[in-house]
Amino acid sequence: MEAQQDEITITYGSLLDLLLREKDRGELQKLDERFYKNVVQYLKDKNAVVNAPQDDVFSAEEKEKTISQLVNIKKIIKELYERREKKITILAMEKSRNKDNIIDESLFLQEEKQFFDRIVQLLNDYRQGILQNILNVEPPTINHSATPNNTPTPATPTQPEPTPEKPKETKLVRFLNAVPKFVGKELEEYGPFDEEDIASLPIEIADVLLRKTRVEEIKEE
Repeated sequence: MEAQQDEITITYGSLLDLLLREKDRGELQKLDERFYKNVVQYLKDKNAVVNAPQDDVFSAEEKEKTISQLVNIKKIIKELYERREKKITILAMEKSRNKDNIIDESLFLQEEKQFFDRIVQLLNDYRQGILQNILNVEPPTINHSATPNNTPTPATPTQPEPTPEKPKETKLVRFLNAVPKFVGKELEEYGPFDEEDIASLPIEIADVLLRKTRVEEIKEE
């Protein structure tokens, strides 16, 4: 039974399904409690293929395909995380505004529950110190309470001014059909891409593929 609990069930297809389900539904989706552990093991297995010695059983073609797949896998994981992050943040705001609001915390992974509690606590501190003080005709005073595990909140280090982001010049797309290797206008090579692959492509190239219905755009929020 112990071995079955640790069985790795993560695949490229299952990750893509989880992303599309999280994307298509407004509420936070249930994940296996071992999700992060299994994803890490899945990535380790993929890296083992890439880093295998030259004389190993894995062919050069298989390694090249795995490298391309790893790029897409990490994009899927990143978007899945950020979509769940946004939903959890909204739930925390709702909880802070209405303490009687019932949140289904069974949908959180362990790490996400800690994240949720920290956000709620922070929102409560500022709501009390700013809004409630103003309503009581008092100046704002922020009194940071202890974090959920009763550990004082560490001082935030000074961060350098962020560099302004450059205008986005790529689009994230999912391939609806297999597309062979092709060359861009600057003679740069792209592909080949398999059906369901996800790639970030220059806007001009992505738009051409969109017009030919070879891909669909994945909106990045």
